[in-house]
Amino acid sequence: MATTRDPDPPSSSIFSQRSSRLPDDTVFYAVFPDFSLNPSAAPTSLSSSLHSLRLQILQTLSPFTSDYLWQHEPFTLSVSPHPNSSCLCSDRHPHLHGKLRYGDNLEDEWFTVFLLFEISRRFPDLSIRVWDTDGEFLLIEAAFHLPRWLNPDNSLNRVFLRRGDLHIVPKDRLPSPSLDDSLKFIAEFGDESRAPEPVQAVVKNRVSEYPERARMNVHRVRVLVPVSVARVLKHEPCLISLAVEGFYDRDIDTMKYAAKMEKFLSRGREEELVRVSVKMSRAMYAQLVQQTFQAPKCYPMPSRTGASSSAYLEAELGMKIACGFEMMYQQRRREGLEGKGSSWEAFRESLEKSGYFEGLLPGSQEYRRLTQNAEEYYKHSSLFSNASEMISAPVRRIDEILAFPYSEDDFKGQQVPPSDDDSWLYNGEDDLNSALQERQKELDLYNARHKNKQKSKVQQDNGESCSTNVDEFDPSEIAKTMKAFVSKVSSYKGAEVPANRNLKEVDLDVDRFIKDMESIMKQQGLEDIASDSDIEEGSSSDLDFEESDDESDVAEPSEGNEDGDDTFMQSYSDVLNEELKSTTIKKSFIRANEQAAKKDEGTSNTMADMEEDFTPVDADVNLVKSLLDSFSSQEGLPGPASNLLGLMGLHLKDPNKGK
Repeated sequence: MATTRDPDPPSSSIFSQRSSRLPDDTVFYAVFPDFSLNPSAAPTSLSSSLHSLRLQILQTLSPFTSDYLWQHEPFTLSVSPHPNSSCLCSDRHPHLHGKLRYGDNLEDEWFTVFLLFEISRRFPDLSIRVWDTDGEFLLIEAAFHLPRWLNPDNSLNRVFLRRGDLHIVPKDRLPSPSLDDSLKFIAEFGDESRAPEPVQAVVKNRVSEYPERARMNVHRVRVLVPVSVARVLKHEPCLISLAVEGFYDRDIDTMKYAAKMEKFLSRGREEELVRVSVKMSRAMYAQLVQQTFQAPKCYPMPSRTGASSSAYLEAELGMKIACGFEMMYQQRRREGLEGKGSSWEAFRESLEKSGYFEGLLPGSQEYRRLTQNAEEYYKHSSLFSNASEMISAPVRRIDEILAFPYSEDDFKGQQVPPSDDDSWLYNGEDDLNSALQERQKELDLYNARHKNKQKSKVQQDNGESCSTNVDEFDPSEIAKTMKAFVSKVSSYKGAEVPANRNLKEVDLDVDRFIKDMESIMKQQGLEDIASDSDIEEGSSSDLDFEESDDESDVAEPSEGNEDGDDTFMQSYSDVLNEELKSTTIKKSFIRANEQAAKKDEGTSNTMADMEEDFTPVDADVNLVKSLLDSFSSQEGLPGPASNLLGLMGLHLKDPNKGK
């Protein structure tokens, strides 16, 4: 008989950022009061202080949140007074924490940020962290204004809200800060950690329109709903968010509840419909309007013929809301009885990651047995009671409301205001273009500022030569940089461009540059010819080596002597040159004394041709010439040459401009 094994409770929270991937539509936050940093404080005293602080914060936020319609769940704060807390960022400090699922309504996330800023302003002796699945999304908002050293890899435990400002722990003070280090640093040296003004301005501008923007996000619509639904909305208007969620996230199982409508349409098609005004967010209204949904057969849907479009829309929206209420109610009632739902799924996921199922195949007999044991353990845990309480709360509240007598007469004779204008739903292009233009302005400003900084840096590095003419540059640097780039051993990340390159714009006349380079090579060629004339004729001639049959003409390599290898490579190169001289490939290269050999009247044409054949190719000059020729052929358009030169710190101007 197999032994019964109870699942061990997870070593870390089921909501831990380390143990599972964060949901895509949820924002997380944590509030760290300064008194929690005192290591000598008694746990009971800390717990009492945290509960008191929580009540003060919620009371302070009440004017902002009392009438706000959340998409899925309201703003909450929980106390984590002990190490095994459910906070996503700390397992040590007592603190307040929470999470809020915003779904498709991004306004909820930024309204939460506004509330956190308000908390930091009203309560100066605390620090706040806020993040989502993207990490420090406040830094993403201010990406064009951040210090260059700050990146996603080193931003952990650096970004906080305190006293109404955004704080970034500087790298030069704390290279790799722990949460404890950062909290103590901000509390003691807040002036040093305060983010730069451009960063402050961008982030605060994002939340500056709240709470007025929250009120503008409300949409009122007139609908035709069953009396039971109207009564629930009259007493608990905030339940509209759960109804819309139930409708929008419906599946095959919940659709079965809508087909029967046992709770909100007990009399079937004989149920009376009443006209009421419902307040919801714009995101909720869009979710209802944009989805096609066939009314259940039991629903007393009025005929489309003979009814105006507005009247039919009122009935259709009311039908969707009623079905959403039914699906939400029945699903939560079932999950409350079974104690399952998102919390159970998270609990089971934590068991799988901890190795509880020992790699067993899902569906096998042993796997099912372990699952049953886990369910029994879960039902007797505090997690089950808390989850069941939370899931069943809307169900119990609906039952309480509908337990009292009600009828359609309660809603007759009331003045129902017309629906709000919903043109915003179809005219969003202007808002999108406006947002894109704002981002483009930020990008242009960032590029201009970055270019000015680079020019200033170039002037400081190059001194007087750069200050007199910032467009002058040494062409040999191109070849040097290219050699260094090719010779460098790359890491697993791939080839890397020089990190200390000076980005500058160069005004270059390509044709004139080529002529100057040819002139330089001409002088070099004359010097080479003069030096060659001092050498005894035939002593090292390529032709002598070619025609010699005496093996003694070739040096024999000896042990410890590298001259033999050099001689072999020279011989190999000479033979290769001889093979290639009859082809056209030599015409595509510039040689060291190309111009000098052609213009030296004291040299015979025959010898000039032979010398030209065997004059070594200058790789640096050919590299520079090839890059510049390729750049000229781009005619000012993007291309490989401009990209490569740009990576090396050179931005050449279009040679065709001004012609």
